[in-house]
Amino acid sequence: MTDSVEGTTGPAAASAQDAGPADGGGYPAARVRLLQDEKTTGPDRRAALARLTDEWLAGLLTRHTTAAGLSGTALVAVGGYGRGELSPRSDLDLLLLHDGRADPRALAALADRLWYPVWDLGMALDHSVRTPAEARRAARDDLKVQLGLLDARHLAGDAELSARLRSAAYADWRESAPKRLPELHALCQERAERQGELQYLLEPDLKEARGGLRDATALRAVAASWLADAPRGGLEAARTLLLDTRDALHLTTGRATDRLSLQEQDQVAAALGVLDADALLRQTYEAARTISYAADVTWREVGRVLRARAVKPVLRGLLTGRTAAKGERSPLAEGVVELDGEAVLARTARPERDPVLVLRAAAAAAQAGLPLATAAIRRCATALATRPLPEPWPAEALEQLVTLLGAGAPTVPVWEALEAEGVITRLLPDWERVRCRPQRNPVHTWTVDRHLVETAVRAAALTRRVHRPDLLLVAALLHDIGKGWPGDHSVAGETIARDMAARLGFDARDTAVIATLVRHHLLLVETATRRDLDDPETVGAVADAVGTTRTLELLHALTEADALATGPAAWSAWRGGLVADLVKRVAARLAGEPEAEPRGADGPTAEQERLAMEAGRTGGPVLALRTRAEPPAEDAPAADAPEPVGVELLIAVPDQPGVLPAAAGVLALHRLAVRAADLQLLDPIGDGPVLLLSWRVAAEYGSLPEADRLRADLVRALDGSLDVPARLAERERAYARRARAVHAPPPRVTVAAGSSRTATVIEVRAHDAHGLLHRIGRALETARVAVRSAHISTLGADAVDAFYVTSTDGAPLTDAAAHEVAAAVEAALQ
Repeated sequence: MTDSVEGTTGPAAASAQDAGPADGGGYPAARVRLLQDEKTTGPDRRAALARLTDEWLAGLLTRHTTAAGLSGTALVAVGGYGRGELSPRSDLDLLLLHDGRADPRALAALADRLWYPVWDLGMALDHSVRTPAEARRAARDDLKVQLGLLDARHLAGDAELSARLRSAAYADWRESAPKRLPELHALCQERAERQGELQYLLEPDLKEARGGLRDATALRAVAASWLADAPRGGLEAARTLLLDTRDALHLTTGRATDRLSLQEQDQVAAALGVLDADALLRQTYEAARTISYAADVTWREVGRVLRARAVKPVLRGLLTGRTAAKGERSPLAEGVVELDGEAVLARTARPERDPVLVLRAAAAAAQAGLPLATAAIRRCATALATRPLPEPWPAEALEQLVTLLGAGAPTVPVWEALEAEGVITRLLPDWERVRCRPQRNPVHTWTVDRHLVETAVRAAALTRRVHRPDLLLVAALLHDIGKGWPGDHSVAGETIARDMAARLGFDARDTAVIATLVRHHLLLVETATRRDLDDPETVGAVADAVGTTRTLELLHALTEADALATGPAAWSAWRGGLVADLVKRVAARLAGEPEAEPRGADGPTAEQERLAMEAGRTGGPVLALRTRAEPPAEDAPAADAPEPVGVELLIAVPDQPGVLPAAAGVLALHRLAVRAADLQLLDPIGDGPVLLLSWRVAAEYGSLPEADRLRADLVRALDGSLDVPARLAERERAYARRARAVHAPPPRVTVAAGSSRTATVIEVRAHDAHGLLHRIGRALETARVAVRSAHISTLGADAVDAFYVTSTDGAPLTDAAAHEVAAAVEAALQ
């Protein structure tokens, strides 16, 4: 569409003039100056940018309606722009409102002359042209349109037209709220499932993730319905912090993005004057947690109001499975009752005289699977400020804490509510250092504090396996408490846990057990997956650290709970089997029983011997590939199928140099990830020594390769006709062109002193890059050491591999030689 306006033709020509007045460069130049002004930041900058944009757009509408002789139109800002909040790269949500009397062609031309200048500046625009009646119909059909109209703000034109629409939009919203609020809640839940929880994500979406800006906007809409309102404490400050962070993200990246990516976090932190990326994430998580908590409380109140409106009290009781009439209180514990689906304080409760009441109420709520009322928490928090729990805690307080932790999954929302109101840090001051603390390892699903609570939840399911559930649950809650301090978190955590356990009221013996559990909470899984369990030194070291069979029992349960609470990559039937094997051996050592025979003491299995004999007879490699499964646990349902633990690959090769790197390289070329490896030397019937490699592998994607293809490539790798390093390098280059940059710490190779009497243990920690095991094998081959066994452990993107090596004469390496080998391997991985 073209038209003649002010001596120009067409909207594009008009937009050149519509950038603003000639003096000072117009709106674009003024916008740039504002965004570069370091003195104007945060809410002031967003408001100033909105005012500047208001003036520009108002000038456009006034100029073009006057030139065209149009009346009965208004320009309205909706959404975030309607709230007067413009981030540097925010889109503009605009509604051209008209009374229906204007000529459609003239109206379309006016719209063009409003929208094109915006597009010409590279700004995103969400626009519509409607009468008030059309806008209301669109809102009835589309919830997002209705939410946008709640923030409608007049910019220019017929102010009465805008005011009528805004009043009608609020009236429509309040009238339809009983129907539309459940729809809004469902949208929020669906978005949370899709985007995750902002307070736990390493690369959170500040707008869409749960606890983000979308949820804050939804809470404004709930308040506008007059049915319920969000807790106000800290909510506006949390929303402002997320907006400030998004502003800095826009200016740092130059893009309209809401995702706080890892590679941009340091720059965003610097722009906000925050210490570092961790501090940035922590304050972002705190803001998200405030919004999430407010949303939980608000939607619970909405549900209660809507239920009260929808059905009669008796029928509501039948529908919920409760027969209590509305307003009736059911006792839960001393001073705690259930009222309308929440745990609340009894009328006679006096938290100012009963400092244990907050823990009793929390434990009762969790055990009953009920939320703990916000008013109850706040009363108790106020009382704790003036009359804290004595130290050490009285026996009832400790008992109620253990009861809370032992409730399982319902513990989480109750704990989060206590934390949101500041109760947890008042009860446990050391909690402050781990609160909202991010964990950079992608294996971890949660922040440190949430991981601790989740570990307690997992431990609650294991309490029937241990003699002291209270020690297990408290150790689960404290096992990573040292992550708020510098140095090894297990060492720091031991000291903190010892002090905390004493303050909680445990006696000296129990305190020592909890401290031991915290100090060694990684011992079992790290030993089982990275050390040779047939080596007596391995079992002896664990037995010395644990001390007693009862502590070992608790540590076994804590290990499983910790791994399950970490994330799906941290635990499997295979890891569980290795840990159980280690625990069995250590328990026998502690009980003074004879040492168990090494796993290979009875010689090779029939299949291994057959492969070794075939390899010795033919002089070439022989392979067998099969899927292995772990039977379900004893207490699992009978219908449970065996859990797959990977694919076992057996390779028998006449002993020769270069077998390990050749085999590892071939597996990498066929996209097989190595999860575990074991090597042993056999001598079948005088055909010469045969090296037997037992691998547990998994396909990175796609189906497993055929054993014949693996064998053919292994033959070529051993005779030199297949250049494995070159092929892997080519694949890595191709992968690097397609993949995002990986920000991983450099590899670290160390000598694990004292881990074995018969070999030297070289431990490698590195990013689990393609062909990693091949490069390690080549480096060890070049160093002229023999690999007796290898223990491969992969957690998410990190590999921690242990290699038991000897000199060519079968003896452990000298200290100097061992460190030279470690340095050579580390250099090869750089």
